[in-house]
Amino acid sequence: MGADADAYAGARAALVRKMTAAGALDDPAWHAAFAGVPRHLFVPYYFAGGAAGYRRLWGEDPDPARRARWLDGVYEDAPLATRIRDGELISSSSQPSLMAGMLEELEVRDGDAVLEIGTGTGYNAALLAHRLGDDLVTTVDLDPEITESARRHLDAAGYHPAVITGDGARGCPARAPFDRIIATCALPSVPHTWLAQCRPGARILAPLATGLIALDVRDASHAEGRFLHTPAYFVPLRGGPAGPSPRNLGGLPRRALENELFRFLLALTAGSLDPHDALTLWHREKRPRRERFGVTVTENGEWAWLDDPQGPYAWPLAAAGA
Repeated sequence: MGADADAYAGARAALVRKMTAAGALDDPAWHAAFAGVPRHLFVPYYFAGGAAGYRRLWGEDPDPARRARWLDGVYEDAPLATRIRDGELISSSSQPSLMAGMLEELEVRDGDAVLEIGTGTGYNAALLAHRLGDDLVTTVDLDPEITESARRHLDAAGYHPAVITGDGARGCPARAPFDRIIATCALPSVPHTWLAQCRPGARILAPLATGLIALDVRDASHAEGRFLHTPAYFVPLRGGPAGPSPRNLGGLPRRALENELFRFLLALTAGSLDPHDALTLWHREKRPRRERFGVTVTENGEWAWLDDPQGPYAWPLAAAGA
Protein backbone atom coordinates (compact mmCIF):
# COMPACT_ATOMS: atom_id res chain seq x y z
CA MET A 1 0.00 0.00 0.00
CA GLY A 2 2.93 2.30 0.75
CA ALA A 3 4.32 1.69 -2.72
CA ASP A 4 0.93 2.53 -4.23
CA ALA A 5 0.73 5.73 -2.19
CA ASP A 6 4.19 6.74 -3.39
CA ALA A 7 3.19 6.03 -6.99
CA TYR A 8 0.02 8.13 -6.64
CA ALA A 9 1.90 11.03 -5.07
CA GLY A 10 4.65 10.88 -7.67
CA ALA A 11 2.21 10.81 -10.57
CA ARG A 12 0.24 13.73 -9.16
CA ALA A 13 3.40 15.78 -8.62
CA ALA A 14 4.51 15.04 -12.20
CA LEU A 15 1.17 16.25 -13.57
CA VAL A 16 1.39 19.47 -11.55
CA ARG A 17 4.95 20.06 -12.81
CA LYS A 18 3.81 19.52 -16.40
CA MET A 19 0.87 21.89 -16.01
CA THR A 20 3.07 24.50 -14.34
CA ALA A 21 5.68 24.31 -17.09
CA ALA A 22 2.90 24.85 -19.65
CA GLY A 23 1.70 27.96 -17.82
CA ALA A 24 -1.57 26.40 -16.68
CA LEU A 25 -1.08 27.02 -12.94
CA ASP A 26 0.02 30.62 -12.50
CA ASP A 27 -2.16 31.22 -9.44
CA PRO A 28 -0.46 29.82 -6.31
CA ALA A 29 -3.82 28.97 -4.71
CA TRP A 30 -4.85 26.77 -7.64
CA HIS A 31 -1.34 25.30 -7.82
CA ALA A 32 -1.81 24.22 -4.20
CA ALA A 33 -5.25 22.80 -4.96
CA PHE A 34 -4.06 20.63 -7.84
CA ALA A 35 -1.06 19.54 -5.81
CA GLY A 36 -3.25 18.66 -2.84
CA VAL A 37 -6.30 16.96 -4.40
CA PRO A 38 -5.67 13.35 -5.53
CA ARG A 39 -7.37 12.89 -8.91
CA HIS A 40 -7.18 9.09 -8.71
CA LEU A 41 -9.75 9.06 -5.90
CA PHE A 42 -12.26 10.66 -8.29
CA VAL A 43 -11.66 8.33 -11.23
CA PRO A 44 -11.40 4.85 -9.68
CA TYR A 45 -12.17 3.65 -13.19
CA TYR A 46 -12.55 5.19 -16.63
CA PHE A 47 -13.09 4.09 -20.22
CA ALA A 48 -10.36 4.25 -22.83
CA GLY A 49 -11.09 3.99 -26.52
CA GLY A 50 -13.77 5.49 -28.72
CA ALA A 51 -15.74 4.60 -31.82
CA ALA A 52 -14.07 1.19 -32.06
CA GLY A 53 -15.21 0.37 -28.54
CA TYR A 54 -14.31 1.25 -24.97
CA ARG A 55 -12.24 -0.73 -22.52
CA ARG A 56 -12.53 -0.21 -18.78
CA LEU A 57 -9.41 0.59 -16.77
CA TRP A 58 -9.68 0.57 -12.98
CA GLY A 59 -7.48 0.99 -9.96
CA GLU A 60 -8.39 -2.34 -8.37
CA ASP A 61 -7.48 -4.44 -11.40
CA PRO A 62 -5.59 -7.54 -10.23
CA ASP A 63 -3.25 -7.26 -13.21
CA PRO A 64 -0.35 -4.90 -12.28
CA ALA A 65 0.23 -3.84 -15.89
CA ARG A 66 -3.40 -2.81 -16.43
CA ARG A 67 -3.42 -1.10 -13.04
CA ALA A 68 -0.32 0.86 -14.07
CA ARG A 69 -2.05 1.91 -17.32
CA TRP A 70 -5.00 3.13 -15.26
CA LEU A 71 -2.71 5.27 -13.08
CA ASP A 72 -0.81 6.65 -16.07
CA GLY A 73 -4.10 7.74 -17.63
CA VAL A 74 -5.42 9.28 -14.42
CA TYR A 75 -2.47 11.65 -14.21
CA GLU A 76 -2.20 12.49 -17.88
CA ASP A 77 -3.30 16.01 -18.79
CA ALA A 78 -6.27 14.59 -20.67
CA PRO A 79 -10.05 14.19 -20.30
CA LEU A 80 -11.32 10.81 -19.11
CA ALA A 81 -14.64 9.15 -19.99
CA THR A 82 -16.10 8.08 -16.66
CA ARG A 83 -19.70 7.14 -17.36
CA ILE A 84 -21.19 5.65 -20.53
CA ARG A 85 -24.83 4.68 -20.89
CA ASP A 86 -26.18 2.83 -23.95
CA GLY A 87 -23.01 3.73 -25.82
CA GLU A 88 -23.36 7.46 -25.05
CA LEU A 89 -20.88 9.42 -22.96
CA ILE A 90 -22.81 11.11 -20.16
CA SER A 91 -20.04 12.11 -17.73
CA SER A 92 -16.31 12.71 -17.84
CA SER A 93 -13.39 14.12 -15.91
CA SER A 94 -12.20 17.17 -17.83
CA GLN A 95 -8.63 17.83 -18.94
CA PRO A 96 -6.82 19.17 -15.84
CA SER A 97 -5.16 22.08 -17.65
CA LEU A 98 -8.55 23.19 -19.02
CA MET A 99 -10.00 22.91 -15.52
CA ALA A 100 -7.16 25.02 -14.15
CA GLY A 101 -7.70 27.67 -16.81
CA MET A 102 -11.41 27.83 -16.08
CA LEU A 103 -10.86 28.05 -12.33
CA GLU A 104 -8.38 30.89 -12.77
CA GLU A 105 -10.78 32.71 -15.12
CA LEU A 106 -13.51 32.32 -12.50
CA GLU A 107 -11.54 34.88 -10.45
CA VAL A 108 -12.66 33.63 -7.05
CA ARG A 109 -11.76 35.55 -3.92
CA ASP A 110 -11.57 34.40 -0.33
CA GLY A 111 -15.11 34.13 1.02
CA ASP A 112 -16.81 33.71 -2.36
CA ALA A 113 -19.73 31.28 -2.55
CA VAL A 114 -19.52 29.17 -5.71
CA LEU A 115 -22.14 27.10 -7.52
CA GLU A 116 -20.90 24.41 -9.89
CA ILE A 117 -23.28 23.07 -12.54
CA GLY A 118 -22.34 19.53 -13.51
CA THR A 119 -20.84 17.54 -10.64
CA GLY A 120 -19.23 14.80 -12.68
CA THR A 121 -16.71 12.87 -10.61
CA GLY A 122 -16.57 15.56 -7.91
CA TYR A 123 -12.93 16.44 -8.70
CA ASN A 124 -13.66 20.05 -9.65
CA ALA A 125 -15.80 20.51 -6.53
CA ALA A 126 -12.89 19.19 -4.46
CA LEU A 127 -10.52 21.71 -6.04
CA LEU A 128 -12.99 24.49 -5.23
CA ALA A 129 -13.42 23.20 -1.68
CA HIS A 130 -9.64 23.07 -1.23
CA ARG A 131 -9.44 26.72 -2.30
CA LEU A 132 -12.52 28.10 -0.51
CA GLY A 133 -13.64 25.59 2.12
CA ASP A 134 -16.52 23.12 2.05
CA ASP A 135 -19.21 25.52 3.22
CA LEU A 136 -18.78 27.87 0.27
CA VAL A 137 -19.07 25.26 -2.48
CA THR A 138 -22.29 23.82 -3.96
CA THR A 139 -22.34 21.38 -6.87
CA VAL A 140 -25.46 20.23 -8.74
CA ASP A 141 -26.11 17.34 -11.11
CA LEU A 142 -29.32 15.89 -12.51
CA ASP A 143 -28.27 12.23 -12.24
CA PRO A 144 -28.57 10.71 -8.73
CA GLU A 145 -26.01 8.03 -9.61
CA ILE A 146 -23.50 10.73 -10.46
CA THR A 147 -24.10 12.75 -7.30
CA GLU A 148 -23.97 9.66 -5.09
CA SER A 149 -20.64 8.51 -6.54
CA ALA A 150 -19.27 12.06 -6.32
CA ARG A 151 -20.17 12.17 -2.61
CA ARG A 152 -18.22 8.94 -2.08
CA HIS A 153 -15.21 10.29 -3.97
CA LEU A 154 -15.29 13.59 -2.08
CA ASP A 155 -15.61 11.83 1.25
CA ALA A 156 -12.64 9.58 0.44
CA ALA A 157 -10.58 12.68 -0.35
CA GLY A 158 -11.71 14.50 2.80
CA TYR A 159 -13.93 17.17 1.22
CA HIS A 160 -17.59 17.77 2.00
CA PRO A 161 -19.16 20.51 -0.15
CA ALA A 162 -22.92 20.51 -0.69
CA VAL A 163 -23.72 17.95 -3.42
CA ILE A 164 -27.25 18.47 -4.74
CA THR A 165 -29.25 16.25 -7.07
CA GLY A 166 -31.29 18.53 -9.29
CA ASP A 167 -31.70 20.33 -12.60
CA GLY A 168 -28.64 22.51 -13.07
CA ALA A 169 -30.57 24.75 -15.46
CA ARG A 170 -32.53 25.90 -12.40
CA GLY A 171 -29.43 26.51 -10.32
CA CYS A 172 -29.80 25.99 -6.59
CA PRO A 173 -31.98 28.72 -5.03
CA ALA A 174 -31.85 27.11 -1.59
CA ARG A 175 -28.08 27.76 -1.40
CA ALA A 176 -28.11 31.21 -3.06
CA PRO A 177 -26.83 33.87 -3.31
CA PHE A 178 -23.63 33.03 -5.15
CA ASP A 179 -20.59 35.09 -6.06
CA ARG A 180 -19.51 32.75 -8.82
CA ILE A 181 -21.24 30.15 -11.02
CA ILE A 182 -19.18 27.73 -13.10
CA ALA A 183 -20.69 25.20 -15.50
CA THR A 184 -18.77 22.09 -16.52
CA CYS A 185 -21.30 21.01 -19.15
CA ALA A 186 -22.12 22.56 -22.52
CA LEU A 187 -25.12 24.90 -22.70
CA PRO A 188 -27.30 26.03 -25.61
CA SER A 189 -27.85 29.27 -23.68
CA VAL A 190 -27.29 30.69 -20.20
CA PRO A 191 -30.38 30.23 -17.99
CA HIS A 192 -31.53 33.66 -16.85
CA THR A 193 -32.65 32.14 -13.55
CA TRP A 194 -28.98 31.91 -12.58
CA LEU A 195 -28.81 35.71 -12.50
CA ALA A 196 -31.41 35.90 -9.73
CA GLN A 197 -29.24 33.58 -7.64
CA CYS A 198 -26.16 35.79 -8.02
CA ARG A 199 -24.99 38.74 -5.99
CA PRO A 200 -24.43 41.93 -8.02
CA GLY A 201 -20.91 41.79 -9.40
CA ALA A 202 -20.91 37.99 -9.62
CA ARG A 203 -19.21 36.13 -12.44
CA ILE A 204 -20.59 33.25 -14.53
CA LEU A 205 -18.27 31.03 -16.55
CA ALA A 206 -19.84 28.47 -18.85
CA PRO A 207 -19.13 26.41 -21.99
CA LEU A 208 -21.24 27.68 -24.88
CA ALA A 209 -20.92 27.02 -28.63
CA THR A 210 -17.52 25.26 -28.25
CA GLY A 211 -16.19 28.26 -26.34
CA LEU A 212 -16.17 29.64 -22.79
CA ILE A 213 -18.32 32.68 -22.02
CA ALA A 214 -17.41 34.83 -19.02
CA LEU A 215 -20.37 36.94 -17.89
CA ASP A 216 -20.33 39.77 -15.37
CA VAL A 217 -23.64 39.96 -13.51
CA ARG A 218 -24.95 43.49 -13.00
CA ASP A 219 -28.11 42.43 -11.22
CA ALA A 220 -30.91 39.84 -11.40
CA SER A 221 -32.01 41.13 -14.81
CA HIS A 222 -28.74 41.65 -16.68
CA ALA A 223 -25.39 39.96 -17.35
CA GLU A 224 -22.93 40.49 -20.15
CA GLY A 225 -19.48 39.39 -21.21
CA ARG A 226 -17.16 38.05 -23.87
CA PHE A 227 -15.82 34.68 -24.87
CA LEU A 228 -12.36 33.60 -23.80
CA HIS A 229 -9.90 32.52 -26.47
CA THR A 230 -10.03 28.91 -25.23
CA PRO A 231 -11.92 26.23 -27.17
CA ALA A 232 -14.03 23.99 -24.94
CA TYR A 233 -15.95 20.80 -25.65
CA PHE A 234 -18.08 19.38 -22.83
CA VAL A 235 -20.84 16.84 -22.31
CA PRO A 236 -24.17 18.70 -22.83
CA LEU A 237 -26.28 19.85 -19.89
CA ARG A 238 -29.14 17.45 -19.31
CA GLY A 239 -32.48 18.68 -18.07
CA GLY A 240 -32.26 22.17 -19.54
CA PRO A 241 -33.54 23.44 -22.86
CA ALA A 242 -32.57 21.42 -25.92
CA GLY A 243 -30.12 22.92 -28.36
CA PRO A 244 -31.06 23.81 -31.94
CA SER A 245 -31.66 21.01 -34.44
CA PRO A 246 -28.75 20.06 -36.72
CA ARG A 247 -28.52 22.22 -39.83
CA ASN A 248 -27.87 21.36 -43.46
CA LEU A 249 -24.33 22.56 -44.15
CA GLY A 250 -24.34 21.48 -47.78
CA GLY A 251 -22.68 23.93 -50.13
CA LEU A 252 -20.31 25.36 -47.53
CA PRO A 253 -16.65 25.16 -48.56
CA ARG A 254 -14.67 22.37 -46.98
CA ARG A 255 -11.89 24.72 -45.94
CA ALA A 256 -14.32 26.75 -43.83
CA LEU A 257 -15.91 23.67 -42.26
CA GLU A 258 -12.47 22.41 -41.25
CA ASN A 259 -11.67 25.71 -39.51
CA GLU A 260 -12.25 25.40 -35.76
CA LEU A 261 -13.17 29.08 -35.36
CA PHE A 262 -15.73 28.94 -38.16
CA ARG A 263 -17.30 25.90 -36.52
CA PHE A 264 -17.52 27.99 -33.33
CA LEU A 265 -19.39 30.68 -35.27
CA LEU A 266 -21.73 28.06 -36.74
CA ALA A 267 -22.49 26.78 -33.23
CA LEU A 268 -23.01 30.30 -31.90
CA THR A 269 -25.43 31.22 -34.69
CA ALA A 270 -27.33 27.91 -34.72
CA GLY A 271 -31.05 28.52 -34.85
CA SER A 272 -30.57 32.19 -35.78
CA LEU A 273 -28.46 32.64 -38.90
CA ASP A 274 -28.45 30.66 -42.10
CA PRO A 275 -25.04 28.91 -42.38
CA HIS A 276 -24.28 30.76 -45.61
CA ASP A 277 -25.01 34.10 -43.89
CA ALA A 278 -22.62 33.02 -41.15
CA LEU A 279 -20.00 32.35 -43.82
CA THR A 280 -20.56 35.80 -45.31
CA LEU A 281 -20.09 37.36 -41.86
CA TRP A 282 -16.97 35.25 -41.35
CA HIS A 283 -15.34 36.55 -44.51
CA ARG A 284 -16.52 40.15 -44.13
CA GLU A 285 -15.06 40.40 -40.64
CA LYS A 286 -11.78 38.69 -41.61
CA ARG A 287 -12.28 35.45 -39.68
CA PRO A 288 -13.00 36.93 -36.24
CA ARG A 289 -11.59 35.15 -33.21
CA ARG A 290 -13.65 34.08 -30.21
CA GLU A 291 -12.67 37.09 -28.11
CA ARG A 292 -14.57 39.42 -30.43
CA PHE A 293 -17.85 37.68 -29.65
CA GLY A 294 -19.98 38.17 -26.56
CA VAL A 295 -23.33 37.37 -24.98
CA THR A 296 -25.94 39.47 -23.19
CA VAL A 297 -28.49 37.83 -20.88
CA THR A 298 -31.61 39.63 -19.66
CA GLU A 299 -34.94 38.57 -18.19
CA ASN A 300 -36.49 39.27 -21.61
CA GLY A 301 -34.07 37.34 -23.77
CA GLU A 302 -30.52 36.46 -24.63
CA TRP A 303 -28.40 37.33 -27.63
CA ALA A 304 -24.91 36.91 -28.98
CA TRP A 305 -22.99 39.66 -30.74
CA LEU A 306 -19.79 40.57 -32.51
CA ASP A 307 -17.70 43.43 -31.06
CA ASP A 308 -20.60 45.45 -29.62
CA PRO A 309 -23.89 44.26 -28.04
CA GLN A 310 -25.64 47.21 -29.69
CA GLY A 311 -23.78 46.88 -32.98
CA PRO A 312 -24.97 45.60 -36.37
CA TYR A 313 -24.07 41.98 -35.73
CA ALA A 314 -26.33 40.52 -33.05
CA TRP A 315 -28.66 37.52 -33.00
CA PRO A 316 -30.82 35.68 -30.45
CA LEU A 317 -29.61 32.50 -28.78
CA ALA A 318 -31.80 29.51 -28.03
CA ALA A 319 -34.51 30.18 -25.45
CA ALA A 320 -32.98 30.27 -21.99
CA GLY A 321 -34.09 27.80 -19.36
CA ALA A 322 -36.86 28.77 -17.00
